[in-house]
Parts: sequence; C-alpha cells; structure tokens
Amino acid sequence: MAKSVLNTLVGVLVDEGRLSIGARELLPRWRAPDPRAAISVEDLLRMRSGLRFSEAYSNPWSDVLQMLFNVPDAAAYASTRPLDAAPGLSWSYSSGTTNILSAIVRHTVGEDAYASWPRHALFDRIGMSSAVVEPDAAGTFVFSSFMLATARDWARYGQLWADAGRCGDLAIVSREWVRFSTSPTIESPDGRFGAHWWLKLNPEIGGSAPAAAAIAPDAFFGIGHEGQTLTVIPSRRLVLVRLGAAIYIDSWNQAEFVAAIQDVV
Repeated sequence: MAKSVLNTLVGVLVDEGRLSIGARELLPRWRAPDPRAAISVEDLLRMRSGLRFSEAYSNPWSDVLQMLFNVPDAAAYASTRPLDAAPGLSWSYSSGTTNILSAIVRHTVGEDAYASWPRHALFDRIGMSSAVVEPDAAGTFVFSSFMLATARDWARYGQLWADAGRCGDLAIVSREWVRFSTSPTIESPDGRFGAHWWLKLNPEIGGSAPAAAAIAPDAFFGIGHEGQTLTVIPSRRLVLVRLGAAIYIDSWNQAEFVAAIQDVV
C-alpha cells in the first residue's frame, strides 16, 4: 500500500515539472555505457526495469529481506542488482524498484526539504495526520514497505484517488497522472499492474474467484502485507480499507469482500 503513496509523491514532482517519467541515467552508478542507464522513471513505476530482484519472503537470503532488514541503504542495495532483461520489456514485481524511486525523489527534492516533504506535499494537505513513513539508516524513506497510518487516514488517501487527484479545492495530482497510473502495464500478466497501483486482484486473495468478475472495471488497489488492502472504485464513489493480517494469505478473499460491499451500496 505504501508503494501507491510513493506514486502520488512522484506524480507531484512530475506535475511540477521537476521530474519526467521519461528521464534516464537516474543514478550516478547508472551512466552509459552501463546498460542500466536505459532504465526510465516510467520503467520503475511500472516494475519493468529489468533488474534482478528476488521478492521471496520465505527465503531469508532473498533480496527483499536482505534489503529491508540487513543493509543500511535499501536503494543502494537494490540499485546494484544486475539486469536480467532489457529495461522496459519484462515485468517483475520488486520492492527494490520502489526504494530506488524513493532515492530519486530524495535527490529531486533536495536534502534540506526531504525529511518533511512528504508531509508538506501530501499528508498535511489531505488531513492524513497519522501517517508515518520510516527511513532506513541512510535516511531514505522505505516506501516499499514501512508506512503506517490509521484506517481512516488510508481512506482519506483512497478518497483523493477516487476524486481524480483532488481533495476539496486542492489539486494534489493531475487527472492526467491518475489516468497514467491506472492504465495497464502491458508487460504485467493480464495487464494486472498499473504504475505502482494494482488494477486487478492477485489470485491468492480472490482474483481468480467468480466474485472478481463482479467488481467494477475501474477499480484499482493498493495491496499490502498479509492481505492489507486499499480499494478505490471511482464509478461507485467507494473506498474500502482492510487492515486485517492474514498470515496465510489465501485465507482472505478480497474479491468476495469487495463484491459484497458493492451489492450493499
């Protein structure tokens, strides 16, 4: 779910003209002739960077667990991974990708403003007062994984997206950014992923169940740890937050939950 919030912050910078989705050579170590120089901001948002990264939580030596719990700089660790595929051609879900983006945001915003910038740019503007994002030891916010907020504040965040990037009279991100973010990444299975938002539920939480077909087609999702889920359905004026912890992930059927609430409202 935190990944979707980083999407919003990237969108703020893009709308302000401070960052471009087509920008390349994004890190000092990614300079030509290094093939990673071809990775764009859009490739990172759409999880098609081509970087090798194992997102296996059952393996204590996997990249994701090493990055989150055993190194001081998550973005630096993720950015040293070699390419498994040419950038832009292959989709692979990667928390490392998000933390690389977080470091790019840090560089774009500047050190003096960075620590308070997410609050000033987003949280305070939409009344999301409980939100906390934890930094790693290097001081970069770990937007792949370590954001906390109350259910009501997650609903406030979802309402921003249900309202096409607006909170009352405030335009937080543009309608164009919302359309971009919720357009399918064609390299992802069945166009399931957008740009740091999910457009379809994964099978393990009901995405292949009959109820999934009943969910409004404009629905999109922030899908978090152990079945924590933010669902946004603009056509139904509906935002759903589920913060329960399903240790066995297939014990929770998000599709049935969403379809049932759609029927009620």
